[in-house]
Amino acid sequence: MNKDIAFPETSHPVDYSAKKALASHFNQLVEDRGLNQKQISAITGMTQPKVSQIKNYNLKNISLERLINALVALDQRVDIIITHSKNNDSACINVRY
Repeated sequence: MNKDIAFPETSHPVDYSAKKALASHFNQLVEDRGLNQKQISAITGMTQPKVSQIKNYNLKNISLERLINALVALDQRVDIIITHSKNNDSACINVRY
């Protein structure tokens, strides 16, 4: 699956938008693999309540680092690339998977 998700800084809080995109990919992986919350907890090292929070997009107490580490535990490669906005491009966060 290859998706681009862009969140302009002006329309969404930066931290939440990136977390939402990463949680979306996490949830899709979990669904595709048919994993239950107990299995996800064992693979990622997260508690079941944290897994439940991510599955329900309740991301207030979930850090970007926790989401990235969970994706890595699910055999995903996570790259963070920072570039300067070009002339007419808005500053934004892009999550691509």
